[in-house]
Parts: sequence; structure tokens; C-alpha cells
Amino acid sequence: MPEPTYHIPALLEQTLDGLNIHPDGVYLDCTYGGGGHSRAILERLSPLGHLYGIDQDRDAWKQRIIDKRFTFVLSNFAYMRNFMRYYEVDHVDGILADLGVSFHHFDDSRRGFSFRFDGELDMRMNQAASCDAKQIIASYSEEQLANIMYLYGELRQSRAIAAAIVKARAKQPILTTARLVEVVSPYIKPAREKQELAQLFQALRIEVNNELDVLRRLLNQSRKLLRPGGRLAIITYHSLEDRLVKNFIRTGNFEGRPEKDFYGRVNAPFEPVNNRVITPDDDEIQRNPRSRSAKLRIAQRTEN
Repeated sequence: MPEPTYHIPALLEQTLDGLNIHPDGVYLDCTYGGGGHSRAILERLSPLGHLYGIDQDRDAWKQRIIDKRFTFVLSNFAYMRNFMRYYEVDHVDGILADLGVSFHHFDDSRRGFSFRFDGELDMRMNQAASCDAKQIIASYSEEQLANIMYLYGELRQSRAIAAAIVKARAKQPILTTARLVEVVSPYIKPAREKQELAQLFQALRIEVNNELDVLRRLLNQSRKLLRPGGRLAIITYHSLEDRLVKNFIRTGNFEGRPEKDFYGRVNAPFEPVNNRVITPDDDEIQRNPRSRSAKLRIAQRTEN
């Protein structure tokens, strides 16, 4: 019986083309996952090139490539510059981050990422981390819960859902995905059930893994790690991520406020390679439905 697919990389050819891979170059895949992007990068590297892959999930480590040109780093990409220093790498030619959750995570009921299965409320990318989703559900105040559901899930009924969770947990701990769905179901619109549950689970996942903060750290470190002319390729899947990436590429900050020099030129460390965001075509969406929301932005490190 064939093993289930770990992850099908989104926008693969567009990402490789955007990275403008030099055969002898040094590259960094910050979200190794099942290794789909990494394997494709290695196919374009010569014996002198090298690829570093980072992932904090031990399941990804089990999928690691055995190749003299490849080094796997078991860590969060928020620390990528520290690890590059450890390997005595001052600059790289390209950095890739595919911020999507792997099929493996959604399809493994034990990980608690999906409302499709009943399992423990976990959602940790790094299974050694101390805080999981059930701890957030158990310990956050009603206001804190409402805030993360509104800010990270964009749920308009966030306050009602938060109040329902606090009321229910006072009677019995909410420990599983099925129990959480049961508690919030009265406040989910039947016509939008899948979408709104996905938004709720997204909000919890972002909070558990501190996803937006580590993305900011990745982007800030890429400014110093990429050599002039090096390429940055980021694939996002929701508007919160995409807004951070777009603002950073265009202005060098996350608020999107251009900082100009004496001559009125925008002082940004990157220059967009694609003026329009790259999205999957119909053929890719048919092959890989989960790529539907993927957005790819490519930028080149400037000299400043």
C-alpha cells in the first residue's frame, strides 16, 4: 500500500524560476516539510552548490534528503541566521519559504490541525514546544480568545465563540477537536461551516506557533543573509501573511510606510521581481486543490 503524500509543493516551477538558481550557489529552504521544493532545487545545483533545509518538525527530519550537497537543520526558521553562522555561511544566493501547512499535518488526526478528524487539540509544528491548542483554549481569557479569533481568523462572531468556550470549559475541559467543534457549532453559519471552522482552526494554529512573529523574524534576517542580487521567494496562504510579505518587500517594514532618502527614493532592501503576485493556474489547482489560496512573491536583494 503506498504511503500517504506528505506534501505537494505549490507553485513549484514558478518558485524555481523566481529563485534564478545558480548551479554553484548556496540556497536555503526555510520550510523543508516533505522536501518537494528542496529536491527540485538540488536538481539544478552542481556538485559545488549547497542547499540548507530548515524545519522544526521531527516528522520532516524523517523525510530528509541524503545528499552531500544538502544539510538539514532541525529548528525554527526564526533562527536561520544563527545556524548559517554555525555552518560558517555569511550569505546565501536564495531563500525560500512555503508557509503552507503540509498535507501530513492536516491528515494526521493525532496532530489536531484539522476539524475533519477527532483528535487531541495540539496544532504544534514543533512537538517539543510547551504550549499547544488545548492549553490556549483552557487558559486564555475570554477577551484574549476573542482577539485571536478576530485578528487571526477574521471571524466576526469571535466574541460569541469566545464566550461559549469559556462557559463550556468551566463545566468540562475542551481537549479534542470534536469537542471544540461541538461547542462553537451554534455560532457557525451552516452555509459557511467549513470556511468558518477553517478560520477558527487557523487562528488557533497561528497563536500556538507564533506564526506571524516568526515570519517577521525570517524577513528581517533575510535582509542581512541574502547577498546583493540574491532572491527571496515566499509562498503565503492567507491575507495576514501576504500583507506582511508585500509590505516588507515594497518598503522594508511591515507597516507598508515607505522610508525615503534625501532625494526622495524609497529606501527598501528589496526590489520586487514580479509586480503582480503569482497564483496557481487552473491545471495546478485541479492537481493540487490545496494550492488554491497560494500566493508567491519574489524579490531581489538590492545593493543598499
